[in-house]
Amino acid sequence: MAELIEFATERLCLRQWKPADRAPFAVLNSDPRVMEFFPAPLARAASDALADRCESLIHERGWGFWATELKGSGVFIGFVGLHIPSAQLPCSPCVEIGWRLAFPHWGKGLATEAAQGALRIGFGSLGFQEIVSFTAVGNRRSRAVMEKLAMRESGTFEHPQVTEGSSLRLHCLYRLPREHHHL
Repeated sequence: MAELIEFATERLCLRQWKPADRAPFAVLNSDPRVMEFFPAPLARAASDALADRCESLIHERGWGFWATELKGSGVFIGFVGLHIPSAQLPCSPCVEIGWRLAFPHWGKGLATEAAQGALRIGFGSLGFQEIVSFTAVGNRRSRAVMEKLAMRESGTFEHPQVTEGSSLRLHCLYRLPREHHHL
């Protein structure tokens, strides 16, 4: 087990997963608005398996897709963090930054705020030289977050884990080299 990294931002706490996170995570994973740019909403078993995997990877590495909650109230709002993609991508091997928040928490700058904290951990404590992000080309909201993080678009690719012929298969890749990040 690696040393566990957890951190807070102005409005959020990013931490290891707890059993109580499973139910609200299942709700957001079943929301068609949240899952618009994924192949399909997740059933409870698949959502729980994803939470288990996130928890296990943080236990292994000390970092990952952290459970994210509002400071003060402790309300679970989703995940934000760093991950090593299992798929063979044009940027592999790589570390990606990603997020998935419940719909009521969109449009408040929370994904950007949490991602900025995750970038500080990635480039600071963990010493990564580059962090990438990617999403379906049509996902304007996530692309806007990537741009707010000072990530630069670096072309498109067909995501190997998305079915051929799917409108979601074409992804855009964003990159942020360490030297372009302000810690």
